[in-house]
Amino acid sequence: MKVVLFCGGLGMRMRALTPDNTGNTAQAGTDLPKPMVHIGGQRPLIWHIMKYYAHYGHKDFILCLGYRGETIKNYFLNYSEYLTNDFTLSGSAENTRLMNSDIHDWNITFIDTGINSNVGQRLYAVKDHLKGEDYFIANYADGLFDLPHDEYQAAFTKTDKTAAFVCVTPPHTNHVVNTEADGSVTSISPIRGGDIRINGGYFIFKQEIFDHIQPGEELVEAPFKRLIKEKQLYGHQYDGFWTCLDTFKEKQQLDESFLQGDTPWQVWQA
Repeated sequence: MKVVLFCGGLGMRMRALTPDNTGNTAQAGTDLPKPMVHIGGQRPLIWHIMKYYAHYGHKDFILCLGYRGETIKNYFLNYSEYLTNDFTLSGSAENTRLMNSDIHDWNITFIDTGINSNVGQRLYAVKDHLKGEDYFIANYADGLFDLPHDEYQAAFTKTDKTAAFVCVTPPHTNHVVNTEADGSVTSISPIRGGDIRINGGYFIFKQEIFDHIQPGEELVEAPFKRLIKEKQLYGHQYDGFWTCLDTFKEKQQLDESFLQGDTPWQVWQA
């Protein structure tokens, strides 16, 4: 299936602290789009997400670009597998042999979907590139997962619904508070251990999703409400690893996990 990635947002919460290509904090005016934040000072977030899908056989990507889209284009246009993989050099640069490869069999389509477009508008902007696809994948470009995608895909297909997303428990340390009318607290509990679930992305859509999106609409608002009313939206509950990179603190946590070898999202390493 084709994979649509929404990677054109402004990423305002990361703008002042977005790392440069070396993993160091960028100076003012050199901030990168959030999908280009490098994990562990090596490859950017978007590469990890695409590698995840490629592991499950989905290697045809459509990137919905916007803010600093040229940075993402340049990264892939200048991608050298010799810089990201082990290789053998025999005397000169002309005599090299890669020991493994990354993106040689990926097909990537780069589409400018506007700087201020919302997710629904970005998806609609690439509609013509999805013709002939009974099913396709879509996702944000700022989250990492260890979800067995083939199992998720099979579960969704059995429902015969129009759209699916993964429901996850927020990884945050905040607490949920319940109070009475006078303000008396009746309970307080960690959000992580409660029954609250959020939209973790990792969408799968039938082509019919475009029948539910009107011009200018945000994807998970009016269109999803229509799907809910028609009982055409499937929420796949998952309690494994999931994280979303929204803040510099979350980037630091990912960097630390990467340097310690704790990378559950790298399912291709299993």
